Amino acid sequence: MDITAALPLHHLAVRDIAIRRPGATAVFRRFKIDYCCGGGASLAAAAEKRGVEVDKLIAALEAATPTDEPAPTETTALIDHLLERYHEVHRRQFPEAIRLAARVEAVHRDNPDCPAGLSQHLAFMFDDLEMHHQKEEMGLFPMMRRGDADAAGPIACMEAEHEDVIEQLKGLARLTNDFAPPPGACNTWQALYALCREIDADLRDHMHLENNVLFRRFGG
Repeated sequence: MDITAALPLHHLAVRDIAIRRPGATAVFRRFKIDYCCGGGASLAAAAEKRGVEVDKLIAALEAATPTDEPAPTETTALIDHLLERYHEVHRRQFPEAIRLAARVEAVHRDNPDCPAGLSQHLAFMFDDLEMHHQKEEMGLFPMMRRGDADAAGPIACMEAEHEDVIEQLKGLARLTNDFAPPPGACNTWQALYALCREIDADLRDHMHLENNVLFRRFGG
């Protein structure tokens, strides 16, 4: 029996709420609650850390509706989902975001709101992420498909790299004014920030599924 199911919501770990409650991850992103790498904290502790009233957070969770189809539960199908829904999607998102950022920086370089350095930051993130993906695709995921129980070392490495991604996402938010384009921003600038927001959401959901669902099956 899962004893956590009987606990009040504010006592549950953020990651468990994210797993069990459809729509919860969107709420956590809105309130800037870490549900992927810091998801072991209770909802009450996470709310206090962010300076959010826990009752307000719970109300938002209660009102949440699903935004995506749930991820598969079977391990092999979950890995396939991670590859298709996230790895391949990131490989399309980042080159486009880098292209848009370079254009905005070139055209609006004299604007004080111009996100100087954004294209370089995105390129750095993409290089790091691609190396991370290769480690999973060539090493960790094949081990998991075989049911190899000796995955603790590779999992620890992937989780540490996920922490680096969280720091990179903080930098992305700073460079884009939390993904809010300035008044009068051109269509390209608006599209860029919308794509950066999408990248942020997808990376957080991606890491949540790995850290809190897949990796935990192998002792992560």
